[in-house]
Amino acid sequence: MARTPRLAAGRARALGLPTRGTTNPNRLRRVDRWVAHAHRDLLAAPDPLVVDLGYGSSPITTVELAARLRAVNPAVRVLGLELDAERVAAGKAVADPPALDFRRGGFELAGARPVLLRAFNVLRQYTEEQAAEAWDTMVGRLAPGGVLVEGTCDEIGRRCCWVALTSDGPRTFTLSCLPADLETPGDLAERLPKALIHHNVPGEKVHALLSELDACWATCAPFAPYGPRARWVESVRLLAERGWPVLDDRKRWRLGEVTLPWDVVSP
Repeated sequence: MARTPRLAAGRARALGLPTRGTTNPNRLRRVDRWVAHAHRDLLAAPDPLVVDLGYGSSPITTVELAARLRAVNPAVRVLGLELDAERVAAGKAVADPPALDFRRGGFELAGARPVLLRAFNVLRQYTEEQAAEAWDTMVGRLAPGGVLVEGTCDEIGRRCCWVALTSDGPRTFTLSCLPADLETPGDLAERLPKALIHHNVPGEKVHALLSELDACWATCAPFAPYGPRARWVESVRLLAERGWPVLDDRKRWRLGEVTLPWDVVSP
């Protein structure tokens, strides 16, 4: 049985449970690239704060996030948060405040009010109900107009799914992958966020989406000689042609992405 989220001991009273800590360089490159594109307006603020929650045993993905977002706006400040004191210490060793800093914290965000919050691979250990509570807690700590990007990926970042949320609730759902790593798009089901992973069954919206994308992939088999990326692009184009409200364009599809409104998959 999953444990109930609690306040970790200590002055910070950080909310949540420690993750396994597994991480790798470049693991979160796909979501970072998407954030820099989709939420460029938030990053364009005069002094934008971005929080990376639960970066794991190594701060490398937080360091990479800071570098990628500061390429968009050199004024971006990134704060990495972890519950584990040793992980915070590892972050402090590479900190460069105020551009990049690390602190002990959980879902309460250690008092920070970011315009953008990345929380990746942190909710898998919770129940669906607990994950929903964590969403509410994190969104409630955002700056006005802020966005939470919460999702899951494999160990090397080739298969990813995430949800973007605001104070109005979940807004978009994104699939992102290296098409060459897939047998079919349905392989991404194993990386669905906690809010969706138990709903990938017949009769549920997310199952319908993945099934339709698999059908498009099969129809686009003649594009296989041009490579998996070409087949993915044509599959997403066909998905849109069949009436699915795809929000992005061919440039994003070529990166192995597709983004749709949350309502398309909401349980």
